[in-house]
Parts: sequence; C-alpha cells; structure tokens
Amino acid sequence: MNGKVYLVGAGPGDPDLLTIKALRLLRTANVVLHDDLVSPEIVQLIAPAAEVRNVGKRCGSKTMRQEEINFLMVAEAAAGRQVVRLKSGDPLIFGRAGEEMEALRKANIEYEVVPGITSGLGAAAAAGIPLTHRQTSSALVLMTGHRAPGSDDGDWRHYAAEQATLVIYMPGSKHGEISSRLQAAGFDERTPCAIISRATTSEQQIYRTTISDLRRAPRLASPTLLVVGEVVRFSDRSLVEEAASVPAVEAGVVVEFAQGTRPHEEPLA
Repeated sequence: MNGKVYLVGAGPGDPDLLTIKALRLLRTANVVLHDDLVSPEIVQLIAPAAEVRNVGKRCGSKTMRQEEINFLMVAEAAAGRQVVRLKSGDPLIFGRAGEEMEALRKANIEYEVVPGITSGLGAAAAAGIPLTHRQTSSALVLMTGHRAPGSDDGDWRHYAAEQATLVIYMPGSKHGEISSRLQAAGFDERTPCAIISRATTSEQQIYRTTISDLRRAPRLASPTLLVVGEVVRFSDRSLVEEAASVPAVEAGVVVEFAQGTRPHEEPLA
C-alpha cells in the first residue's frame, strides 16, 4: 500500500506562522525532506522518530538535484511511508511544486498541497507595508530576481503604467541592474523600495531607500526580498532603517545596523 506525499509550506521563517495542519504533519510524518531555507526552529518541530533530510538549493549550490528529490519522494511513498516535502514560504510560489506534482502524478502517488504564508506576504507584514492601497496601487506582481533582469521590457513598462507593487524574490546583489531596468521602464526614480532580510525571524533587517539610490544599498544577509512601489511609504517607520541613517558603502560590503523586530514582539505604531 502506497503512502502519501504532502507538499507543505513552512512560511517565511517564524514558527508561529505555520498552519495547524503543517504542524500536525511535521509531528506525524515518517520522512521529512526540507529546503535549506526552512528555519532551524521549524525543523526542530519535526517528530524525533522521523527521517529528516536537507534537500535544498541555495546560492547556486545544490544538496540534491530536482530529479533526485522527485525520485526520493516517489520511492519513500511507494514504500508506504508518509512523506512531508517541506518548502520555505508557499509550495506553489517559486517552490518548484509544479515539477514535483507532475512527478508524483506520473508515478501514481497520492499527494496533497498544504499552503503556507509566502515570504513576500510575510516580509511585507513584518515591515508594516500594505502591498495594495486604493490610493496608490491596485495591482501586485510577484517575480524572481533571476528572471526579472532578463524579462521583457514591455512587462516592466506595463507594471510602471499600472503603478503596480513589485515583490521581487531572490534579488541577490544586483541592485544596480534592477534599479536601471526599473527606471528605463518608466518607474519614477523617487519611487520608494524596501529590502527585507530574513523576514519574520529574530535576525530580520529592513532597509528603505528609493529606486535611484537602490544601487548603493548594503548587502544584507540572505534570504532577502525587494518591495518596490508607493505602498512602501506606508511602512512602519519604527521597524525600518532609513537610507539616510546608514553610511554609504561600497558594493559587496556588509553593513550592520539596527535589526527589525518580529511583529508579535512589539505592536505596530
């Protein structure tokens, strides 16, 4: 009798943001295959008897190829085990869940997707940024930094015309390139943006600047997200480090400054 695979979202990092169902599955699974970005606090919630493997990919290095992950899920479920494939954020947003679901369907393995809070929403909440606002933005675009620099300029111009809020996952350190393309597409150079590092964790950092000054932003600890749009003006200033208060830095230099607080530790102003 086959087991079952659960594609589970671990959320942005804070274990308090796990869904009840995700927590229950972590406590009952036989096997947990987790991404590298899943926080240690969440990994500690896995049942002691479960077999736990880090199969994640980060900063270009791969613990295991995607084809191997697919094979492992199928093999473990075919052996009758309950498998949790634990992914940072939400499985269906930049989590390669589509490829994994296809592999499971081809192998006739039962699976279920358990949503999680995607990192973009968690980061915005942690910074007090409303991703939509009826006065400034009625459109929201989620994209990855790997795709954004090579995407069609027409898409960028469309986003600028719509005054859309952009949430760029995995922007890396290519802040200057992203700044140039945004301005070339028609975004006002004064448009505010925020870089959010390790959102919702105790190591969270938030740096607010503008598109024109984005190229001078410090390199923060990964994972990071970049939020671009007028909605950033509504961010909670008690949680955000302003660009004016941070000395200019050379590219590649890490700057230490006041850490943001987790939203449940201090009420928003």
